[in-house]
Amino acid sequence: MPRAAVIGILALMPLVGACSGGEDDPASQGKQAVAAAPAAGVVAPAKVEMIAGLTGCKANIRVEAEQLREGLCHTKQGDYLITTFPEDRYQQAWLSTASMYGGKYLVGKRWVVAAKPKALERFREKLGGTIRQLRGVGPTPKAS
Repeated sequence: MPRAAVIGILALMPLVGACSGGEDDPASQGKQAVAAAPAAGVVAPAKVEMIAGLTGCKANIRVEAEQLREGLCHTKQGDYLITTFPEDRYQQAWLSTASMYGGKYLVGKRWVVAAKPKALERFREKLGGTIRQLRGVGPTPKAS
């Protein structure tokens, strides 16, 4: 990798980070504890491509819309989606919709990563953010 590219990446790394409301904040309910990522630095919205680079992939942009950008990462460890939002309200709308389906997501400042739970833990170490369990709608399966 050219030296200028490495310097550019290092200069931009502080722009990726974690965000969480306080414990009394209703928006923080259902979240796990926030972990500051060593590589994350300052809290700020990031681009799909930057998050993808920090997680070890080159994202294939699937959605380019006014409300969000979504990139698909395909790696040996599995596929995952990175979604970024230009405003907090779009992220909140996305999370509300995703909560109908349930699942775990890594949530940061105007970005969300959807991946297998083991991958989310690895990504949190690099990106920061909060792993959130969203509840699905409908009956839950009973244990046998």
